[in-house]
Amino acid sequence: MKSLNEDIKSGVFRQTYLLYGEEAYLKKQYKDKLTKAILPEGDTVNYAYYEGKGIQPGELIDLAETMPFFAERRLIVVENSGFFKNASPELADYIRTMPETACFLFVENEVDKRGKLYKAVKEKGRIAEMGRQDEKTLLYWIAGNVKKEERQIKESTARYLISLVGTDMENLEKEMEKLFSYTLGKSEITIQDIDDICTSQVTNQIFAMVEAVAAKQQKKALDYYYDLLALKEPPMRILYLLSRQFKLLMEVRNLAGKGFDKSQIAKTVGLHPFVVGKYMQQCRDFSETELRSILEDAADTEEMVKTGRLNDMMSVELFIVKYSV
Repeated sequence: MKSLNEDIKSGVFRQTYLLYGEEAYLKKQYKDKLTKAILPEGDTVNYAYYEGKGIQPGELIDLAETMPFFAERRLIVVENSGFFKNASPELADYIRTMPETACFLFVENEVDKRGKLYKAVKEKGRIAEMGRQDEKTLLYWIAGNVKKEERQIKESTARYLISLVGTDMENLEKEMEKLFSYTLGKSEITIQDIDDICTSQVTNQIFAMVEAVAAKQQKKALDYYYDLLALKEPPMRILYLLSRQFKLLMEVRNLAGKGFDKSQIAKTVGLHPFVVGKYMQQCRDFSETELRSILEDAADTEEMVKTGRLNDMMSVELFIVKYSV
């Protein structure tokens, strides 16, 4: 990202850019920043946007070969095309010889670094991975946003915000906007403000439910279940999320037992390092035998609901009761 900022600041641009990774917020931010920097404001004639599978490489090439209209360059933005997962030799060969009057900006979720297109973009342009940000980076980012709004927030309060609403930056931004509106006239954002106005992610409520199950706090676990039902979450989706949680706990437990550290576990199971720390604590409350038994029971419960032998709402309630006594 540092190299992207340097290009934007200097006004000297490469012919191709690739932004990829899980963090949608950062990809959108840099897509917009680069678009604004590369093209004069309001220039829609020399801008083209393509999205989704089924884009024809030949159409992109023809457009790139077309001279820009009273401008230095033509910008072609291509998003979620799948070109970097599938073979796109025609486009890869073209990028190596494309005219200086054209600029490609690719925005993708996944890429194959062994592919010809990835290698061509790396050779001719810049590639930036927009992955999930670590807790330290998120805390700095939250603090910066709060400062812009002329407010204050304690580090412990910012940590609480992350634990409640998750690590997705797009979601965090929306929750911060709610907080800024709610706290107009106040100098400091507090935990109470967060509890009053911010929306807890369903996955966080599932995590809290499992925590209550582990602590044998049956009433608390059932309260979380009833809250999710009140939010119109289907019982079978709740069971699926519970199963997913227990499966992740088993994976984290096994990896931690093999000596994997937090960052290695995060990469292996696809979780944020901040979240992995919480999972590592929670999995200590269950033995591997218990987790296997719970997962088998969840599968049996799902089958009984699908075959009409159990009511969906009651079956999940019984499942929670069974493991919280």
